[in-house]
Amino acid sequence: MAAHQGTQDPRRASATPLEVRFARSPLSRHRRQLIRSILDNPKEAYFLSSRELARRYDVDAATIVRTVQALGYQRFADFAADLREHFVRQITPYTAFKAASEEKRSVAGHVVNGLDRDAENLSVLKATLDTERVVALAEQVHRARRIVVVGVDLAASLSWFLAYGLMTLGFEAEAPVGSAGNLQHKVDLLNGKDLVIGISFGRCLRDTMQAVVRARERGVPTFGITDGNTTPIAMQCDGYLLAPISSPSFTGSYVAPLALVNAITLACTHLQPKRAFAILRRTEEDYKSGERWHQEPRRAELPRNGN
Repeated sequence: MAAHQGTQDPRRASATPLEVRFARSPLSRHRRQLIRSILDNPKEAYFLSSRELARRYDVDAATIVRTVQALGYQRFADFAADLREHFVRQITPYTAFKAASEEKRSVAGHVVNGLDRDAENLSVLKATLDTERVVALAEQVHRARRIVVVGVDLAASLSWFLAYGLMTLGFEAEAPVGSAGNLQHKVDLLNGKDLVIGISFGRCLRDTMQAVVRARERGVPTFGITDGNTTPIAMQCDGYLLAPISSPSFTGSYVAPLALVNAITLACTHLQPKRAFAILRRTEEDYKSGERWHQEPRRAELPRNGN
């Protein structure tokens, strides 16, 4: 599991992994100009595939691949992940929509492009997910007395989904809603036997970060779900998992984070299958009964012969 990184030099923490590679790699003048153009113009590169990037900068695809390799990346997907992390500090809902709207697509074309980005995010998650770290988190969940999942704004949907899945498996988990004060009071009830899971992306929301920092100050183990190695969640939590959220939509894409939540729930289920069977067996009759499911009322039979 990742060691806590909150004590590293803040000047180093301000640089993204891509910026660090760019500063250290002995690139040729032409390649350095190409990467600098990409870094300086997020709206022109943020949503592009390798082929689209090549067309945008009037080079062949092989040039993009060789330049990415010169930076130390084995695959374009790894470069793209760091590129997203670099741009996430600059992208706002307005600039994301502006960049997407400048691409000449029909409404249907924008829809398909959004689905393509969702699929790409899933592909990146599958290619880069540290499954051992997922298992380590599942082990931590099993040891915890209580689990508080913190996610606000749009991330509240992810925190609720994860907490609900853990509760179904018999864990004492919750995703607090309401004000920052409510989060504070929930965290204040925890101790070293509990676990706080923070979910936030990009620059990260203040309420989520305050809850995570408060938990750490109280000696409560913390774990993060975020989209970059240098986001505040990654820097402050004891361990973290990454899922990309890039999207031409101003909301971002939670397809990959939701898949990651499912992966965490699966790991928690199969880590102790006998325990999971025993708990889920209790709900079996409820799922089979008609009381749980909606049933359309029976229609009154029509009288015969029209009478």
